[in-house]
Amino acid sequence: MRVSPYWSLSIAIPALVSWTTGLGSVCVAQSPSFGGHGKVPVTVRRSDDLSSNLRSRDEQYAQIAQEVELLERQNSLLKKVVRLVSPTVVHIEAIKEELVNDRGTAMTRTDSRPSKQEVRKVEEAGSGVIVLIGDSNYVITNRHVIHDAALSSLKIETSEGVALKPIRVWEDPSTDVAVVDIGRNNLPTARLADSRLVEMGDYVFAMGSPFGLNHSVSYGIVSAKGRRNLELGSKAIVYQDFIQTDAAINPGNSGGPLMNLRGEVIGINTAIASNSGGNEGIGFSIPVNVAMAVAKQLVERGELQRSYLGVSVERAFNTGSQGSEGDARPQGAFVKVIKPNSPAEIAGLRYGDVILQFDGTQVENDEHLVQLVGLTTMEHPVEVIVLRDSKQVRIEVALVPIPTIH
Repeated sequence: MRVSPYWSLSIAIPALVSWTTGLGSVCVAQSPSFGGHGKVPVTVRRSDDLSSNLRSRDEQYAQIAQEVELLERQNSLLKKVVRLVSPTVVHIEAIKEELVNDRGTAMTRTDSRPSKQEVRKVEEAGSGVIVLIGDSNYVITNRHVIHDAALSSLKIETSEGVALKPIRVWEDPSTDVAVVDIGRNNLPTARLADSRLVEMGDYVFAMGSPFGLNHSVSYGIVSAKGRRNLELGSKAIVYQDFIQTDAAINPGNSGGPLMNLRGEVIGINTAIASNSGGNEGIGFSIPVNVAMAVAKQLVERGELQRSYLGVSVERAFNTGSQGSEGDARPQGAFVKVIKPNSPAEIAGLRYGDVILQFDGTQVENDEHLVQLVGLTTMEHPVEVIVLRDSKQVRIEVALVPIPTIH
């Protein structure tokens, strides 16, 4: 059984191998001559010395036991959290058809080279998490886990071995998010965190089916936030704002949750950076806020409707909004064009404004703003904070769908 085509980001980093050479040392001492007779004095260890040494070792073990109690309490907490959230994580198997040539090499369906072709079936494994959307249960996973698989070939199973029957599937290639309707409303569902509050150094754990090993757990920290412009297996994934983690993630973890120690989902595991195809301590997860925003639109509308602000921006440099002149850092997005009759014009944005915050999120640069706008829902006005004439100004913007280009 092959595992899911877990997107692998190749980074050319030479492997460093540390060799440890242990050379045992032997000390040879010549016996001194005492009185010319060559006699060596013999030290006799008294029994009370041995007893004292044993008591000292017992005391050290007792001290270690006391210090380890804190770690054991933390480990006990992790085990409780894992038991609590396990019923919300599912194992997914998908049978897909793959074109191969007469040499057994996989081909794309658009390959026009003359060659004898045949179709072979490939079984791939991934993961998912059960969430509540409206009043019903759905499974969120990665699009690449189930894409090209017939609905009847999908097998979804809970940690308790309960088979869930997929009724319908929605997919969004721009975010690699997919949602499966399982026709249930009585299952345990995952509790969701606010992924905007995630910080570097937070402890996290990943759950999924690496290499088809159902419901495995790995532990680590958040290594970074806001990873974008990754060259993934699909060029269609244009909206990227990944959480990076060093929790062990491997092929088969795709679609499974990344969770905090409160048992709340902070992300959907999606990709790894690897030279070998396996875990090298660099994994990427879609922030759960993004995944849920996409999932809700897929269920309610059948597709992701991208939002429109109506500005052209470029990266802002040295805005000087914080700290002294020498302490200013590049931040925000510089507004250079306001589109006519756009939400930006209606709200009062101006040429020269530097957008510092968008819907409560600090804007890093122009690319970040494009990602934020595209994935923000249009349910309510969005607060935008801009730097104008060296002062921060708050503006409310009512986003609209991207205009259709005829």
